[in-house]
Amino acid sequence: MIRELTSVFVAGYCIFLLVLVYKLTQGADAYGNLMAALKSPSSVALHLITLTFVLYHTITWFNLTPKILVLYRGEDRIPQGLVAATFYAGWVVVSIIVTLLVLGV
Repeated sequence: MIRELTSVFVAGYCIFLLVLVYKLTQGADAYGNLMAALKSPSSVALHLITLTFVLYHTITWFNLTPKILVLYRGEDRIPQGLVAATFYAGWVVVSIIVTLLVLGV
């Protein structure tokens, strides 16, 4: 039930990203006004709450996927923990790459 609730936050953040891209197309002033609004304490708090829900959503899906996606190597079933660990490893690798891109390294 909680995972389904977190989908609302995921969808809301997707809409926010669409608005952000739209503001980018409207010019520097519109984008600057949005960035100024995002610096307010209520906006920061909302983003932290959304981050918490999105992380919970991601973790629960990573843990659920090996139960749905049954993989075999020959006749042997690949352990669910290994499948989940692969998702987490991919998450870490992508996070490191994005961090390096953002930092300009």
